[in-house]
Amino acid sequence: MNNNPRVSVIMNCLNSSKYLREAIDSVMKQTFDDFEIVFWDNCSTDSSPEIARSYGEKLRYFRGDKIVCLGAGRNLAITQARGEFIAFLDCDDLWEPEKLERQVALFDANPRVGLVTTDTVMFDGDHVLRHVFKGAQPGRGMVFAELMLRQWITMSSAIVRREALQGLTQGSEWNGGWFDESLNVCEEADVFYRIAHDWELDYVDAPLTKWRVHSSSTTFSHLEQFSVEIRAILDKHKALYPGYEKDYPEVVAALTRRADFQEALALWQHGKGAEARKVLAPYSFSDRKMLALRVASYLPGLFFDPCAKLYLALPRLFSSSGKKKK
Repeated sequence: MNNNPRVSVIMNCLNSSKYLREAIDSVMKQTFDDFEIVFWDNCSTDSSPEIARSYGEKLRYFRGDKIVCLGAGRNLAITQARGEFIAFLDCDDLWEPEKLERQVALFDANPRVGLVTTDTVMFDGDHVLRHVFKGAQPGRGMVFAELMLRQWITMSSAIVRREALQGLTQGSEWNGGWFDESLNVCEEADVFYRIAHDWELDYVDAPLTKWRVHSSSTTFSHLEQFSVEIRAILDKHKALYPGYEKDYPEVVAALTRRADFQEALALWQHGKGAEARKVLAPYSFSDRKMLALRVASYLPGLFFDPCAKLYLALPRLFSSSGKKKK
């Protein structure tokens, strides 16, 4: 008889004690209780190990021999997972109690579904910044192109079918085919995109995930890496999927635009407004998002943080995809 849990919840930790107990408690309060937590400790030196070990048999604690990148840590944790479905929770994020129950029900209703997500509330302390689904309307079914154009999956909202994840390893040259260990900030998006190429997606239209945005998160740091890695994902897709540029011209244009935006944003953040405007120069003034960044780039870099938070709070204002000048 198979006594394995249906869901393995992957938690990767590196000195996450500040919010860790709150995050684990949100898993323990789930209405669906057929789960395990696979807790991979990336050599923490704070009280994270003691906190994790205090939860008993529901949490299986593992500790690496050395600090590795997050993608590698996620891969190591997945090798220990026993569940039919793999969920992810970052150590500073939170779940609402019915999250797992409602997502597993969608997997059970459709064996062709490889990934299920939920709406996500982005918050900073007591302040709600925005709901992810309001900025990017989700799609159901075979929605690879739609996902590439309007990313709506957050890491802590995602549950993937083990079969879908294992399928990524077939014929792949990218670090085992799960999380690409050459990526540092887009490794999760890369996995979601590749699953969406071969499997149907579904979602729960309710804010069951809470994503904490704070000064130590990568949301507004390492922006230059986002640009580099978006371009790397584009190159990977061209290699994986023959005829990609012909089949998905809008996707290629959108990823290129997204990379340009992140590059310009990073330049402005570092006080290089003139260089940022050079990157943005090919884009039309009718592109509100690029125009807003172009105007903002005339401000000193110290204005970056308040402007970035304003951008998060006003997603609809900048939802226009825009086009390059002809």
